[in-house]
Amino acid sequence: MFWPMLAIALAFCGIAVLGVLAVRVFVEVRRLARQVAESSARITRAAEELERAATPLAGHTAQTFRKN
Repeated sequence: MFWPMLAIALAFCGIAVLGVLAVRVFVEVRRLARQVAESSARITRAAEELERAATPLAGHTAQTFRKN
């Protein structure tokens, strides 16, 4: 009777460890998703700022080429 009880106890401990690890993975995935979303927003803002900064330069370059 000892071995079946030991096997059941070890199986329960194994499932408990897997459950804890699954929760930790879930938390880390949520954290990573937040960081990816924040990085994506930063990249979008930087691209918009670059576009705004490049518009006057493009107009100035076009005028320079028209003069020649």
